[in-house]
Amino acid sequence: MARDGDDRLASLTLLATQTDFMEAGELTLFINESQLAFLEDMMWEQGFLDSRQMAGAFQLLRSNDLIWSRMIREYQMGERSPMTDLMAWNADATRMPYRMHSEYLRQIFLNNDFAEGRFIAAGKPVALTDIRVPIFAVGTVRDHVAPWRSTYKIHLLSDAEVTYLLTSGGHNAGIVSEPGHDGRSFQVRTKKPEDHYLDPDTFATQTARRDGSWWPEWASWLDARSGTPVPPPTFGATQPGHRPVADAPGSYVFEQ
Repeated sequence: MARDGDDRLASLTLLATQTDFMEAGELTLFINESQLAFLEDMMWEQGFLDSRQMAGAFQLLRSNDLIWSRMIREYQMGERSPMTDLMAWNADATRMPYRMHSEYLRQIFLNNDFAEGRFIAAGKPVALTDIRVPIFAVGTVRDHVAPWRSTYKIHLLSDAEVTYLLTSGGHNAGIVSEPGHDGRSFQVRTKKPEDHYLDPDTFATQTARRDGSWWPEWASWLDARSGTPVPPPTFGATQPGHRPVADAPGSYVFEQ
């Protein structure tokens, strides 16, 4: 959108998002040329990567927490953990289309094409330097999927104003950190285009820590950069051509 002059967006938010994959973290244990060839062969046959296969890879990244301790607690000790909202959300996996997953793993992850200006979209390369709108980037301290020092590299790839927020928690719980959640804290600092680069370790030691959820900070940031509020769209009988296909919450949540 930025490359092609589409200016409908006033800001950009990145949640635990890597843009440079040179230090991609523990997932590099699973991504190499031979593993990609195996995945692509498997996806070619079925057209997608099954959600169970994707979930298995992420469980192996935290095998002590997500596999072995759970097996000991539930199988050997007979103790069933109660379902929580975060566990239910985390279990709602999805299939990854073959082409999308292959391009992501090979071009963006393994070859780092996006960070180095080689990733092609609609026949032309894309670059973060084309983005001129303010960026709000969130990293989480204990992220095993997108290490926060890797997400911090947005400062090196963007010429826009970057507000970087580092919050307590991991890849999921750090993002899903609603107000009132005990033990949460965050650090936040804005780098304007004219400011000098601050390395991640200096950021961590020199940026004040605030208690509580980071969501209100984000809401205030968005409010300051948003236009006049508009009423939400309405659907159903009051909007011809947009009748509901099913009663809430929809049929999707009941599918296996």
